Amino acid sequence: MKNIFLIFTFFLAFISCNKITTNDWNTYDETIEISENKKHPIKRMQFKLIQSKFNDKNTWFKPFKKEFEKFSEEDYNNLKELIIEKDIPTIQKFIISGELTYESLTLFYLYRIKKFEFNKDRYLNSIISLNPDIINQAREKDNKKPNSIYSLYGIPILLKDNINYKGMSTTAGSVALIDNNAEDAYVVKKLKESGAIILGKTNLSEWAYYFCNGCPLGYSAIGGQTLNPYGRKKFESGGSSSGSGVAISSNFSSVALGSETSGSILSPSSLNSIVGLKPTIGLVSRTGIVPISSTLDTSGPMTKNVIDNIIVFNAITGYDKDDSFSVSKTRIDVKTILTSTLKNKKFGVFKDLLNEPLYAEAIDKIKKEGGLIFEFNPPKINYNGFRKILDVDMKNDLPKYLSKYSKNTIKNINEVIDFNLNDSLERAPYGQGIFKSIIVDSTSYKEITEIKNRIKNEGKRYFDEAIKKYELDAILSINNYHASYAAGAYYPCLTIPMGYRKSGVPSNLTFIGPSFSEEKLYQLGYAFEKETNERIPPFN
Repeated sequence: MKNIFLIFTFFLAFISCNKITTNDWNTYDETIEISENKKHPIKRMQFKLIQSKFNDKNTWFKPFKKEFEKFSEEDYNNLKELIIEKDIPTIQKFIISGELTYESLTLFYLYRIKKFEFNKDRYLNSIISLNPDIINQAREKDNKKPNSIYSLYGIPILLKDNINYKGMSTTAGSVALIDNNAEDAYVVKKLKESGAIILGKTNLSEWAYYFCNGCPLGYSAIGGQTLNPYGRKKFESGGSSSGSGVAISSNFSSVALGSETSGSILSPSSLNSIVGLKPTIGLVSRTGIVPISSTLDTSGPMTKNVIDNIIVFNAITGYDKDDSFSVSKTRIDVKTILTSTLKNKKFGVFKDLLNEPLYAEAIDKIKKEGGLIFEFNPPKINYNGFRKILDVDMKNDLPKYLSKYSKNTIKNINEVIDFNLNDSLERAPYGQGIFKSIIVDSTSYKEITEIKNRIKNEGKRYFDEAIKKYELDAILSINNYHASYAAGAYYPCLTIPMGYRKSGVPSNLTFIGPSFSEEKLYQLGYAFEKETNERIPPFN
């Protein structure tokens, strides 16, 4: 009954358009919209701006004008059954059989993006830019078939717009980097090696949500306010990989990359009912990604299902000599994951979360499948100074990135602040509180080294007491509730849809394990996903 109600609600909210608008996008007066949102009970959901003042969406589709003249609404509808909510292996089977081509797959996504993002009543601001050469690249891929259905070959991927891609700006959502055309990030090189093609860039919380105090999740000056497809202006979109979460949930692409320092993949994945992995630090290179912290940053896959997540993870891992944290790791055999089970697996459960209905229901489902549950209370730890790591690292790491990749004159946080002050109402409507606190920080090298060591040890102790006592396979959390502890410990997290709250907002079950336990997390996550299958798309 619950699922029927949700489907009916989403259908009413996002009933399909009969015909794509052929008109250009026209900005409109959003005064009434913003005024109405001032009543929102969550203060940071009381938006000051929704539309971008700096991004002309009409430029996105100019390179595809000829293709759009030939691609009709009928073509789009005929392809829906082959693409919507389908995993990569299924799509690749359709490619191999000839029912689908990489060009038609790409055109479908482009058409769908315009269909929703150019509709005044439905747009989500999930996209910042599109790759102008994507159709040519898709056609090139059609010259041969994939060597495996578990391949990324020819699959269109979206990148969070803090990940460098040659030929497109990498803005981190900031006007200060609007012309930052940089060489490919290492993860992009890995994606290209796998045969994947880059569809475009996704919106994000500006500077990965380490810029302003108390500002909305998913807002950037370049992208505008990212909106949650399950409740536009009603539910938070999650941050900072907001656009990646929204776009993948909305079937605007097959898969996406996000990035996380503490919760930035887990949060938007959870609030948009998709699967997200925050890997162990070092498994995925950070070279060519706009940084917060070289200590805690990582990129990771955001997908609609676990199998796709593994396929992307396999493609982006690998040793990078330019990343001091980088390590090599054996690929995960997707086929072995398919036989995974929850039976006799041991899970740690936070006692203080058992009053959360969806969490309790998820645990009951695991029990029914033979999983063993151990309730625990984590130890009290000294986590003071966690944010100091981010402050000190960003103060040092951002200038290094700008010096290496950016050709504009802005080279440090002070200069970003000064640049934004020239037009603060549009460039920084929520202020620059975090940036301002970073530049006055005076933490010494000795102090920050001690803080980093303590945070790592305390983060590990927070989980390890229960893991060692009960010989656990994983600890279960909700959304990004324990993201900072996992970040400090360098522990990976895999978040899987577990249902929807009474309000309709999605919620995820998050599996946490020791460093380099990704394969086990994928086994457990796949088994849970297979038995529960809780994801419901926001619209068709």
